[in-house]
Amino acid sequence: MRIRELGVTIGSGTPGLYNAITDVPGVRVGHHTLNVETAETSIHTGVTVIEPRAGAAHLQPCFAGVHVLNGNGDATGLEWIREAGLLTTPIAYTNTHSVGVVRDALVAAEREMGKKHTYWCMPVVLETYDGTLNDIWGQHVRAEHVQLALQDATCGPVQEGNVGGGTGMICHEFKGGIGTSSRVLTAEQGGWTVGALVQANYGVREALRVAGYPVGRVLDDVPSPFKGEVNVGEPGMGSIVITIATDAPLLPHQCTRLAQRASVGLARVGGGTEDSSGDIFLAFSVGNSNLPAANFGHPGAPTTGLHMVNNDYISPLFVAAADAVEEAILNAMLAATDLKGCASQAFSLKPERLLDALAKVGWQP
Repeated sequence: MRIRELGVTIGSGTPGLYNAITDVPGVRVGHHTLNVETAETSIHTGVTVIEPRAGAAHLQPCFAGVHVLNGNGDATGLEWIREAGLLTTPIAYTNTHSVGVVRDALVAAEREMGKKHTYWCMPVVLETYDGTLNDIWGQHVRAEHVQLALQDATCGPVQEGNVGGGTGMICHEFKGGIGTSSRVLTAEQGGWTVGALVQANYGVREALRVAGYPVGRVLDDVPSPFKGEVNVGEPGMGSIVITIATDAPLLPHQCTRLAQRASVGLARVGGGTEDSSGDIFLAFSVGNSNLPAANFGHPGAPTTGLHMVNNDYISPLFVAAADAVEEAILNAMLAATDLKGCASQAFSLKPERLLDALAKVGWQP
């Protein structure tokens, strides 16, 4: 179930065919999920990968930009994006204690694809904390799981909820995880597509808003995973990482501006104000397909012809990004299913329960 299937419209734009980040031409998403429950341990985690273009990303780099709303989190590869404005590897989501192994696995994958064409890479890996439901100290994500996620990467519909890196995540004290959405601009606005993919693991219950309505205030009857006999953390802990993709020909500084608009979508749902949340956002553009390959030591022509969106046309892209992020978070929550792990349990936001809460706070279809 997704938020639009409930008759709830987020924003005024039109989603793409799949209402997913994969509506942006060439973008692919893959997951590998680990779910093992034994008497000794609870393993609920995984890896999600976003490929900006099919094949070796260093052969067709993308302009990109980064925005950090709150830095209580970790990531790899962002400094090179800030410096060069280029995304030259896939992007991966995982849990906090698996950043290193995922990064190393992506390096190995790039080595196999690149061989003699390049001699270093800086993969982008983003994380959120799943230790409330997953044995995070066991570091169960391994290199082969990253390879399986890469092999799974495809265009088309994207799995959401308890999948990949989002398997053990919690959002607004409900079960969270992976969510996605997209918007297609009108021809007059440029006709471009904007897509977002989130790993939602943040937020307090009472702050949750859907389509502007404060539903979190009337959902306190659903048990919180943080309120039990065992100390498993506190409401609001966690993070959210967001990737925004577009085929609009944006330059790096414009990608940074687009990434900033993820903050707007996050705020609409009720996030972005917790000290303990790492809110890290990345945006990339596939709109210039002729950028020179990242073949360091083997330079091509001294100049490259580029296209760029005029600033007079960039505001609709900002609107689309904010709307797609807002809807992606809600899709993550609705797609998720109940999960018990470690010393706690996270209940999903059931569609019928959400509709009941919306009616209580004045929403009408």
